[in-house]
Amino acid sequence: MSDPANARAVPKKLHFGSGKNFQTEFLNIDISDFWQPDIVADLSQPFPPEPDQVFETERFGPVHLRAHSFEEIKADDFLEHIPDLPICMKSALDLLLPGGVFKISVPYELSLGAWSDPTHVRAFNERSWIYYTEWSWYFGWEDFRFQLDKLHFIPSPYGQTLKNEGTQLDDLLRMPRAVDSMYVELVKVPLTDQDRLMLQQHRSRPAQ
Repeated sequence: MSDPANARAVPKKLHFGSGKNFQTEFLNIDISDFWQPDIVADLSQPFPPEPDQVFETERFGPVHLRAHSFEEIKADDFLEHIPDLPICMKSALDLLLPGGVFKISVPYELSLGAWSDPTHVRAFNERSWIYYTEWSWYFGWEDFRFQLDKLHFIPSPYGQTLKNEGTQLDDLLRMPRAVDSMYVELVKVPLTDQDRLMLQQHRSRPAQ
């Protein structure tokens, strides 16, 4: 049971899928209590399950998870494990402050690690973010969406050798085992007028 007298201020940063990489400067969330996260939760389900839900934590006492409250969310080698990724992305969008950043590391689709882990349910490429950015209307997001701010590719040792020899990035991205992973930063931004128009048009299409 937490001791309110010793509870610390709740960080403005969330760590999705903290697992064995628990970080003290974050509020750590994981599906398994084995790793002793601050909060045990399944992030393939809407999170928090109820608005303004209170979670009892050991380090911070009662924690209220409210929308538009966090400056940063990080997810390292985690999103590839999520069965329903749009739900997880919407949870991150809701919890971030406007202008808040979702920092993501995921395996690249042609990497050796993309499918070596049997718990992976997807891999990622440079087009994997478009439904959460320019095409957010597809999910019916009404107020905010993500904007792609950074996208970096991390080459494997093999890919780094090819890069040093002059191979261009576009060619590396099509070579199996050349790129290990991607680092992405998505920023929460309000919908533009064009976004709202696309959402309206999407909703007005007749059902098939």
